[in-house]
Amino acid sequence: MPEEGRTVPQQTARPPFRIRPPVTVRIARWSATHPWRAIGAWFTFMVLCVGALSLAGIQQASDVELGVGEAGRADQIVAGSDLEPSITENVLITAESGLLDPATARAAAADVAARMSALPDVAGVDEAIPSGDGESVLVPVTVAGDAETADERVGALLGVTESIDEQYPDLTIEQAGEASISEAFFELLEEDLGTIAMLSVPVTLIVLLLAFGAILAAGVPVLLGISSVASAIGLYALASYAIPDGGTVTHLMLLIGLAVGVDYSLFYLRREREERARGRGTVEAIEIAAATSGHSVVVSGLAVAVSMAGLYLSADVNFSSMATGAILVVAVAVAGSLTVLPALLAKLGHRIDRPRVPVLWRLTNQSRPARFWPAVLRPALRYPAATLVVAVLGLLAVAAPATDMKLSDPSEENFSRSLPVMQTYDRLVEAFPSSGTSHMVAVEAREGDENVLRSALAGLAALTAQDSRFAHDQAPVVQVSGDGRVATMTVGVPYPAESAEAEASLDVLRGDFAPRALDGLDAEYAVGGEVASTVDYTDNLASKLPWIIAFVLALAFIMMTVTFRSVVIGLTTVAVNLLSTVAAFGVLAVVFQNTWAEGLLGFTSTGSVVVWIPLFLFVILFGLSMDYHVFVVSRIREAVDRGLSTKDAVRNGITGSAGVITSAAVVMVAIFGLFAAMRVVEMKQMGVGLAVAVLIDAVIIRAVVLPSLMVLLGRANWWAPRFLRGRVPVFPANEDRQLKPVS
Repeated sequence: MPEEGRTVPQQTARPPFRIRPPVTVRIARWSATHPWRAIGAWFTFMVLCVGALSLAGIQQASDVELGVGEAGRADQIVAGSDLEPSITENVLITAESGLLDPATARAAAADVAARMSALPDVAGVDEAIPSGDGESVLVPVTVAGDAETADERVGALLGVTESIDEQYPDLTIEQAGEASISEAFFELLEEDLGTIAMLSVPVTLIVLLLAFGAILAAGVPVLLGISSVASAIGLYALASYAIPDGGTVTHLMLLIGLAVGVDYSLFYLRREREERARGRGTVEAIEIAAATSGHSVVVSGLAVAVSMAGLYLSADVNFSSMATGAILVVAVAVAGSLTVLPALLAKLGHRIDRPRVPVLWRLTNQSRPARFWPAVLRPALRYPAATLVVAVLGLLAVAAPATDMKLSDPSEENFSRSLPVMQTYDRLVEAFPSSGTSHMVAVEAREGDENVLRSALAGLAALTAQDSRFAHDQAPVVQVSGDGRVATMTVGVPYPAESAEAEASLDVLRGDFAPRALDGLDAEYAVGGEVASTVDYTDNLASKLPWIIAFVLALAFIMMTVTFRSVVIGLTTVAVNLLSTVAAFGVLAVVFQNTWAEGLLGFTSTGSVVVWIPLFLFVILFGLSMDYHVFVVSRIREAVDRGLSTKDAVRNGITGSAGVITSAAVVMVAIFGLFAAMRVVEMKQMGVGLAVAVLIDAVIIRAVVLPSLMVLLGRANWWAPRFLRGRVPVFPANEDRQLKPVS
């Protein structure tokens, strides 16, 4: 019989639930009691997924699949014929002194033509073209083979150009074209991603060491994050045969997967450690973590997936592939948190807190109450109305610049000028405007007659020749298919693709010149090209945007209302998440539409934000914001269920979750911050937008806006119509029961 006053640990093997344990608890219980089976199953799953990636590869979307609107129809017309889209590399010859000697230039151009023609990757070399001012010579070289993989074969051409440049010390001989620009861009991207891959794991480990003070506790979330990303990319490889890859999805999966994978396991692990510190056994602590944090992880993961699913409404391969990749990596991260994580925790037991880093362990396991977060919360709890008004007005002020946000498509004009090929491109377009932006008119006749098509396109070319909005340094290029049914005409534009002048030339071509020249034909025609693709892409996005936003907001409201059995929680969730998202948009506009941050972040401002970034940020931020929201509100609801007043429940829930929320936010900001350091502007914009939004959400929304709003609402926070009031408990009964002396 125990001595009087002695504390006896509770001996129950599992917490007493009022009803049948939730599925998260049943899964965790099985994994904790059969750890090697769960670990083996996860390892097998990961190996199979990586094997699928190796065997199947990732199916890339073609230009036709990526196209939308009239520009997409133009690509489809060409794809349905025997016309092979050609990729032209342009060799530019100029003099070092600025005064080009015609004889030397002709000799260099002849060398270029001869040596390029000898390459198996060259389909043909056109005649050299002198510029109007006589200071430059252009040698167009057509790359052989599939146009979509030309960047993989352009290296030999670049080698020839470099070799000839060395032979003519008085000349500058350089090369630029779609293939060489793509090759340089993807080389830059791979270098940046390699750096991020090397830095992300140690940076995350350092953050988690600061959070836990123990190496194993820090390593387990990172291990789960890495394995989740690897497995999800393997699954995505299979999914890409249904929805082809838009080009940047695996990078997004690394970004999102590592962040949420670490965060989900961090939530779970922190709760399990708390329960063990209260005297629970290992399995019991795991079950309570599964019932609370595990439930929050499921809701959070579902929230991200639902938000990302809104991108399918865009009817755009780029967004659909992003949605597929993000949903898969989040689903795998959730599955890992519910299955293999409990198994690892059960197997490690108390050893999860080893080896301890002496100073960090003492700092992270201090028993004295925290002072920082109660101090931050004090204004919201004492003066909720004033605090809420000030915080909301401040966030709206930050969001205000978003009303003037300008969007642009990521084309050559947006690529970093630190790339030598982009400097060549600028010089090339200055000397030969037709080598830059162009329109492509595609015509498909019902009956083949090459002469009729050529005659009609000659009439169209004559109209463009009289208009200063089109380039006149080279004649438009006309191609006709072998059966005489399909023809294309490419005409240059002497303006950047994103300029108002380029759009004006597209408008006159579509609205006036093309109808005048082609309406008499028994044929279908469409105007495509770089400018048209940008305009049609933006228009398509604008038409779908209201539906996507409505879809995400409606499903977020429904999810939170059902999860917490409260209409008010559903409404406040939508409101505060919208607030943090638009504030992030404001920061994005201020940073990237101006030049003040160029030196700080290492980019050249184009005065715009990449067109797909705001929509992507909206859906992913809405999902990630609900990640923290679910976790915090769950803690507050637990406190309310234990009988605390609203103010005390808010104080208890937010201060109790502040440590894990802060650690999770720092992990996300660290990972997103690495992407902000990339040299590719769209990745940089995405990293900055996500990092800023997470900071705003974790600090201002969760510590100021949410508590002041919930204190103001009081018991009304939990109002629901009658049919929702039968709330199913998801938390174990008497979870925080203190150990009592027994005699």
